[in-house]
Amino acid sequence: MATSNKGYRLTASTGIHKGDREYQQDQIALLSHPRISGCVLGVVADGMGGRSGGRKASDQVMLTAKQLFERYSPDHDDPPVLLKQVVSESHLVIKLTAISSEQEPHSTIAAFLINPNGECHWIHAGDSRIYHYHGSKLVKRTMDHSYVQTLVDAGQLTEEEANVHPQSNILMGCLGAEEEPPMDLHHISQLRPGDVLMACSDGVWHYFSPAELGSVLSSLSPREATEFLIEKARSRARGGGDNLSLVIVKLEPLDA
Repeated sequence: MATSNKGYRLTASTGIHKGDREYQQDQIALLSHPRISGCVLGVVADGMGGRSGGRKASDQVMLTAKQLFERYSPDHDDPPVLLKQVVSESHLVIKLTAISSEQEPHSTIAAFLINPNGECHWIHAGDSRIYHYHGSKLVKRTMDHSYVQTLVDAGQLTEEEANVHPQSNILMGCLGAEEEPPMDLHHISQLRPGDVLMACSDGVWHYFSPAELGSVLSSLSPREATEFLIEKARSRARGGGDNLSLVIVKLEPLDA
């Protein structure tokens, strides 16, 4: 996917792989607005809750995001309101699915919205992440709603220790749980040429340091980066890897 704006053009790619799991419960979407050029929504959802339960949950996130985004107008609507709607409506439908089935479907979400004017908003719940790089330098990333992140925040664990902690998969918040999902929002007032956004599930980020990700994202095209990161994460998982999914959007200078 490629779309132009003043000063930059967007190039983008998605990647998804089953990893070493029997079935795929992650889902991804990279949506161009049906009416407005330069308006893009990227979404990653990591479903949990048994074979079809997790997939039902992540499918519901995608369906809800697509329906709400199609009705979205950058000129009149508030981006944070749209993103919060995606989370709350997905959460509600996932909970209703749980009532009508034997499963306990849950899902994470990491979603970013880019407006035609170059501003960006993002939201997340759970441990799927969004990274914002400028060149190879990390500008900001989301903080997981997970048990080990609370230990890191409290100074009891380092980031590296958290990655190998036996309870690193325990979430403190997600979609479909009893409690309302967390909704952490972030706003970038103006994306610039050289910026890269990546949303991904923990099956990807678990295997890389922020510096490694920055190096890959800055030096490769989005398509090459998605293929490289999936391949490298697969080899580092040594046969024990989770589902992997990622969405990369890069702002290339127009004179490049």
